[in-house]
Amino acid sequence: MQNLAESINSLPLDLQKKVFAYIDELKKNSNKKRKKLSLKWAGGLKEYKDQFTSLELQKKSLEW
Repeated sequence: MQNLAESINSLPLDLQKKVFAYIDELKKNSNKKRKKLSLKWAGGLKEYKDQFTSLELQKKSLEW
């Protein structure tokens, strides 16, 4: 931690302010609760399962 403090202190004042602003952003983001992934898309192409293989569906979805 001492090396970090020394590195920050050796920076010009404007860059030190940017470092502290970045640290503040990291703190804010670390306090947010992470949302669980939504799987609403799952089964979205099931109507095509008899017409295409999964690989073909993957390629078709990229075209669409």
